[in-house]
Amino acid sequence: MGDPRNLSAYAAPLRALHWLMAAIIFTAIGLGISAINLPRGALRVELLEFHKSLGVTALALVVLRVLVRLLSRTPPYRPPLGRLNHLAASVVHGLIYVAMVALPLSGYVHSMAGKHGFRWFGLFPVPSFVAASETVDVGAGNAHYVLAILIGALLTTHVLAVVWHTRVKRDAVLARMWPQAAVKG
Repeated sequence: MGDPRNLSAYAAPLRALHWLMAAIIFTAIGLGISAINLPRGALRVELLEFHKSLGVTALALVVLRVLVRLLSRTPPYRPPLGRLNHLAASVVHGLIYVAMVALPLSGYVHSMAGKHGFRWFGLFPVPSFVAASETVDVGAGNAHYVLAILIGALLTTHVLAVVWHTRVKRDAVLARMWPQAAVKG
């Protein structure tokens, strides 16, 4: 495999967290959309509880991901990106990280302020650090909705950029995050 400092991919723990979080986030989005389109009832409650559990999990994982990211090196783009592409990638990635924190936080506040506590994957109650408040509930619910649209747009942009790099530019951008894609630099 050679000298690990010459690899052009992110460290394996960061790649694993990326793909785990991608699965969690896309699943949570699908469950959230499905649940809000169901009539009130047991199935809706179950889907929302699973959705909330995924959100709390994603929030914990993003904290871990940021720590791992700070301790990991950033592999170079091969070939290097132009200034505009690099700026666009940095902005979108930064906003995705903000949304990965703000979205589950707004959902948590919405649930707790609205007196809709839940059990993490049915195992134990998630503690509430938010007082019940209709005003806070509505505000956090609105924020959660807007943030869900924002993260959907950001993730769509992210995936389209990956497709563009892979299919049009045919560069190695995807190799930086693809599992087992560490190649010599």
